[in-house]
Amino acid sequence: MPGDDHPGARIAQQRKLAGYTQRGLAMKAGYSYSLLHQVESGHKAASPDFTAACARALRVDVAALTGQPYMTELRQDRLAGLIRPIRESLDLYDLGADPDVSVREAAQLVEAAATLCRQVRATHLHKVARTLPLLVAELTTAAHRTPSTELWAALGSAYRTAHDVTIKLGFYDLSTIALDRMEWAAQRASDPVLSAVRQYMRGLVYHREGEHTIGLRLVGAGHRLLLQADESPETLAVVGQLHLGATVIAARARKEGVVGTHLAEAKEIADRVGEMGQVHWLSFGPANCAAHELSALTEMGRYGEAVVRAGEIRLPASWPASRRAHVWIDRGRSEMETGRHDAALMSLTKARELAPQQTRYHPGARATVEGLVRQQRRTPDALGHLSAWLGQ
Repeated sequence: MPGDDHPGARIAQQRKLAGYTQRGLAMKAGYSYSLLHQVESGHKAASPDFTAACARALRVDVAALTGQPYMTELRQDRLAGLIRPIRESLDLYDLGADPDVSVREAAQLVEAAATLCRQVRATHLHKVARTLPLLVAELTTAAHRTPSTELWAALGSAYRTAHDVTIKLGFYDLSTIALDRMEWAAQRASDPVLSAVRQYMRGLVYHREGEHTIGLRLVGAGHRLLLQADESPETLAVVGQLHLGATVIAARARKEGVVGTHLAEAKEIADRVGEMGQVHWLSFGPANCAAHELSALTEMGRYGEAVVRAGEIRLPASWPASRRAHVWIDRGRSEMETGRHDAALMSLTKARELAPQQTRYHPGARATVEGLVRQQRRTPDALGHLSAWLGQ
C-alpha cells in the first residue's frame, strides 16, 4: 500500500501514542515480536485476528487500525451519500408516527422488509441503502398507528438489514445502533427468537473487536432468550447458529476446547433439522457448520487443515451470494498462508464475482490481497488489477 497508508503503519502510530515498545505490544497482544515488526514495517500483511488483538491491547476500535470505512471506494461506488439517510432513520425511531409519511398495507410492508433482506444477501448494497430509510419510516409510522406483532417484527427485520449494510461498508458505529433498534422492535413484537438473533449478531461485533469473553457472554444470553420460545425446527436452527457464532468467537481466542464443544453441539442440531434454508435470514444446516469450521480453522492458524476442509465443502445453490462469497474469502486466506498463491487469487476472484461490493469492503479479502502482493517478487496482472480495485 502507498506510503504509510496501511494497517501496520496505523498500529505503529497507535502503539507509540499508547507508549508501548514493539516488544511490549507484542507481549500484550499475544503475538511474536517478529510478526509485529514485520507488519509495522509493511513486510507482512496484518490478518484480521492480529489486527483485532492489537486493537484490544491498544484499547482502540479495529476501524482505527484498518482505516474503515474506505471513503474513497465508497464515493466511487456512489454509496457514501446514502449513509446519512440511514443514520437519520435509525435516530428518529422514538418520534412515533410521522404525519408526512403515507404507508402501504401491512402485508406490502412485511414483504418489502423481506425483499430488502434478500437483496442485502445478494449484496445489492446500493439498491438496499437507497430504499431502506423510507421503508423504516413507513414501518415505524404503521407500527405506531396500528400496532401488530407482524409490523414490529418487520421493523426489526429492517433494522437488521440496516446493520448488515452498515457493517459491510465499515460503519461500525451505525451497525451497533441498528442492533439496538432491532431489540427495541423485537420487544414490541414479543419475539424472543428475533431477540436471540440480535444477541448472535452482537456477539459477532465483539468477535471483530477481539473481545472474546463478551462475545461468548452474548451468545449465552441468546441461548437463555430461546428458553422462552417453544421448541421447533426454526428455534433449534437459531440455537445451532448461536453455537456456530460461539465457534468462531472462541477460535479467534485460540480456545480449541471451546471451539470443539460448540461445533459439536451445532453439528448435532444440524443432523436433526437438516438444511433449514432461511430462518430469520440465517442459513443453518450441515453446510453452514462446515463453513464455520473452515472459518474457525483459519482463525486458529490451522491453514493446512482449512485448505483441506475448504475442498470438501459443497455450497448449496440456495445460499445467498454474501454467504458463499464469505466462504471463498476464508478459503483464499488459508491458501495464501500456505503458499498456494494462484489458488488464493482464484478464490478471491470467485468471491468478487459473487459479491463484488461485499468483497471490496471485506477486511479479510483486503488483508489476503495485501499478503499476496507482499509475498511475490513480481505481481501478476490479475493480482495487480484486484489490488487496484480494492484501492490498495
